[in-house]
Amino acid sequence: MTKDEKYIRRCIQLARNGMCNAAPNPMVGAVIVCNDRIIGEGYHVRCGEGHAEVNAIRSVKDESLLKKSTIYVSLEPCSHYGKTPPCADLIISKGIPRVVVGCVDPFSLVSGRGIQKLRDAGIEVTVGVLENECRALIKRFVTFNIQKRPYITLKWAESADGFIDVNRESGQPVILSTPITSMYVHKQRAEHQAILVGRKTALLDNPSLTTRNWYGKNPIRLVIDKELTLPLNLKLFDGKTPTWVFTALEKESTTNIIYYKLDFNQNILPQILQILYENKLQSLLVEGGSQLLQSFIDEEIWDEIYIEYSEALLHKGVKHPVIPAGYGKQVLSRDKNTIIHYEK
Repeated sequence: MTKDEKYIRRCIQLARNGMCNAAPNPMVGAVIVCNDRIIGEGYHVRCGEGHAEVNAIRSVKDESLLKKSTIYVSLEPCSHYGKTPPCADLIISKGIPRVVVGCVDPFSLVSGRGIQKLRDAGIEVTVGVLENECRALIKRFVTFNIQKRPYITLKWAESADGFIDVNRESGQPVILSTPITSMYVHKQRAEHQAILVGRKTALLDNPSLTTRNWYGKNPIRLVIDKELTLPLNLKLFDGKTPTWVFTALEKESTTNIIYYKLDFNQNILPQILQILYENKLQSLLVEGGSQLLQSFIDEEIWDEIYIEYSEALLHKGVKHPVIPAGYGKQVLSRDKNTIIHYEK
C-alpha cells in the first residue's frame, strides 16, 4: 500500500460516518498530512453544513502547517457555490500545495472543474487513488445523478424451504428474523431515505417501517394503494413520520400523508422513481411482498438485494422472489441466520 493509498483509505473510513445524514450530498472524507503525520481530519456530517475539506481544515490547530501539507479527499473538491462556498477556493486560500483526490465528482456542476481550478492555481493534484473504492462509497450519489433515479435495495427474509410468509387473510406475519437480524434491518432503514411496501403488506402486517431498534432518522414511508382502501388506523398513518401514498385517485394531502396520483394503465415503477427523483430522494429500500419485490427484479430496477435465510420450515405459503443467475454474491452470518448480499 502506498502512502497516498493509506491516507485515502482513512478518508473512506471517515466518510462512512456521514451515511445517515449526508444525503442528498455524497459521503466525503478528508485528511490533512504534514511530514507524514495527520494534523487534521473531517467528513461531511450532514447536508447544508461544512464539507469534509472545511471540517478537516478547521480541525488543524496550527494553520501555518497547511502551507507545507497535503490534503487527501475521497471526492473531488467542489468548485461551485451551493449551500456552502467552494472547497477548491478554500484550499487555494489556505495555500495547501498538494491535493490527492480519490475520484472525480460525477455531478455536472463539479465534474473536473474543481481539479482544474486547483491546478490553475499552481497546486499539485493527484487523481484516482483508490478510485474504485471511492466511487463505490458514493454509489448512491452516482446512481442518482447518472441514472436519474434513487439507489434501490431490495430485502426479504425466507424460510429454509423458500417461503416468505404463510398464506393468510389476517393475523400476525411469520417472524423469520432473529432479534439481531431485526436490528440489522432497522440499521438498513436508517441508511435509506425512503422505504416502500405494497398494499397487501401494509394491510396484513401493519408495519411501522421505522428505525425503532437503531439510532437514526426514520425513512419516508411509501405505500401503493391504488383504490385508497387501506384503513387510516394503520401504523403507516400514525403521523410519527411522513407517509406517501401512490394511488389512482385524486386525494388531498394532509400534513403527514402525501398522495401522489399515478397512471395504473402504465408501469407504475418508473412513475414512482420519477417522483422520488424529483424530491431528491437518493435511496429506496423495498420491503414489500413477493409480488412487489419480483416486479423490481423483473424490470431489472435494483442495485442491491439482501436475502435473509432462516432455519425455520413453513412447508407452504408465499413463495420467495426469484433472482436470475449470474450475479455475484457475498455471504454474511448474522446470529443463527445467513444473509446473502447480491450487488449489480
